[in-house]
Amino acid sequence: MAALITVVGNSGVGKSTLTRLLAQKAGLMTGLEQHQERPFQKAFKQTAHQALANQVDYFLLRAEQEVVIRNGTQAGILDGGLEMDFHVFSHLFHQKGYLSGQELDLLRRLYATLRQHLPDPDVYIHLTARVETIARRFLERDRELEIATLEDLPLLEALLERWLENVPERKVIRVKVDDEPADHRLILPILIEKIKPYLEAR
Repeated sequence: MAALITVVGNSGVGKSTLTRLLAQKAGLMTGLEQHQERPFQKAFKQTAHQALANQVDYFLLRAEQEVVIRNGTQAGILDGGLEMDFHVFSHLFHQKGYLSGQELDLLRRLYATLRQHLPDPDVYIHLTARVETIARRFLERDRELEIATLEDLPLLEALLERWLENVPERKVIRVKVDDEPADHRLILPILIEKIKPYLEAR
């Protein structure tokens, strides 16, 4: 079974960029968010009634990506992943009133069922930065189908930290990216060395 790495962090911190670069440098398969291609993302942007369908679609996308990676011979890397879709974004949408309590419970059941059949990622790379850095990058990326808002960033950070408190510390590589250039040339070599033991252990 191939190894799986997941890059986590607040919206705009640089998860997708680092995922692509690490995949290129370390020879990893990728599973990306595909926000432009998702069938319910645009509808959710227009009406909150599509929140549940959007989350179910993302859960299944992430599970499908994991299955492809785990069943292959090449280690893989995801940006965000199933854990962030449930523990962070689903809870954010519930707190904002986009998902009812019953809908959040339904997503909890779906997440738990998927994890019963899919092993957790082998390691999480947690990108961190100062709030002002994340806010600046969030605004700079200017995504057309952005569901989260600038005002959501502190809550997203709190939800992310609450989830990570329950993840074994040995499975989390924390990286500060405040002063990191766009091509991540400073941390890429370090991260490649840090993930090697997880890749070699498979």
